[in-house]
Amino acid sequence: MMNFKILLLFVIGLIPIVFDNSYAQITSGGFGQSPFERDFGDVKFLDAYFGTINKKIEVEAGDSNIPFTVVFANVGTQDITGIRGQLSLPFGFSGSAGPGSIIHADSDSNSLAGDNFHLTFFVNIGKSAQIQQYPGTVKVDYSRLRESGVRTTFANFDFKVTGDSVINVKALDPFLTSLTTNDVIIEISNDGTAPISSVDITATNTQTELASTSSSITNVENVVILESNWDIGNIDAKSAKFLTATVYVPESLKDDTLRIPLSISYYNTHGDFQEVSKIVDFYIKGLIDLSIFNVEVIELSGTQMIVGEIINEGNQDGLFGFVTLDAKSGSNIKSTTQFIDEIEVDAPVPFNIPIEFEGEPRYGEHDISITVRYKDSVRDETFLTYDQTIYVNEPSNGEDSSLDPSMIIIPAILVTGAAFYIIRRRKKTAIETN
Repeated sequence: MMNFKILLLFVIGLIPIVFDNSYAQITSGGFGQSPFERDFGDVKFLDAYFGTINKKIEVEAGDSNIPFTVVFANVGTQDITGIRGQLSLPFGFSGSAGPGSIIHADSDSNSLAGDNFHLTFFVNIGKSAQIQQYPGTVKVDYSRLRESGVRTTFANFDFKVTGDSVINVKALDPFLTSLTTNDVIIEISNDGTAPISSVDITATNTQTELASTSSSITNVENVVILESNWDIGNIDAKSAKFLTATVYVPESLKDDTLRIPLSISYYNTHGDFQEVSKIVDFYIKGLIDLSIFNVEVIELSGTQMIVGEIINEGNQDGLFGFVTLDAKSGSNIKSTTQFIDEIEVDAPVPFNIPIEFEGEPRYGEHDISITVRYKDSVRDETFLTYDQTIYVNEPSNGEDSSLDPSMIIIPAILVTGAAFYIIRRRKKTAIETN
């Protein structure tokens, strides 16, 4: 019986030890093996990025002396001072003083309890760095006010080499024509290494925006643009998107340069809203509006010719004009080109091309094509084609078919009269002799 009591007491004494190990309780004085560290301190890490406290910036491989900001919060109950930081980054990043140098920064002021403070370091990015996320560590030394000694806090964080977005604009066709409606295509390209998102573009009227010379910096207020806002979405790095616009240019801007200002807003890889201004330029050409009319066949000095006229209803002369006659649909009329020089505005320009055949002449209907080739003020060549069916007449038979009939009849009458006179004279002489 005594032995049983001793065994019972021994078992009761083991119970607290068994249950303590079974539930893995946190022992007093610390947090044991908890998966979350819950050490309390005065400084809490908030953010780390390239840029200053006021603005994040995009960076890419090879950039030097770039500000790198780490933001903290003073979560303690006392103000802190003497704040000094030291930064540790992976291979490929170095301090602005060069490889192997310590990357450190000092805060310019104290941090009040409950306020945020920051440390800005200056680093170099190696040329082999990739656009991706990297780990980093920062060490912060500080002192509490009215307390001697230095406290130290470490923080691990992730940061990103974002790449750099570069926005450019250009017109696919930089020439507009006055007195007509132009369909314009503008390329918005991202020539950088970072994508941009939610790109929105607005054509702005800067009639009231004046340069230092007190003259308007653009003449877009003198044209009609049917569209003024475009939402083109995201633009990846090294890619482009396009917008289209309909622009009417008055005659007064002929031979001038049109400057269309564009306001481009987007979000960068930090998620920050950005806005840039760009100007796309166009040169305004005059209008050359040609028509071919009165094409027909006439006969001149025994030669049949194709004649016609060209009229320019635009506001600029056509230069270095040529007219070419080509046969179609089995016609054997020989191809011929004639130089007509300038095609002036509102002044019909005639042309006449002799009809020649390749091989035996074929008379009757012929399908032909008249092509006018000319250049505009920027020396771009343009072709205008006019198709028509003509009728080529067959000349009369005989070599003298072109002579005046009176030139044949009168000599015949004279010869007949002379013959009649001679015959009568011979008869009279014979009668007298008998």
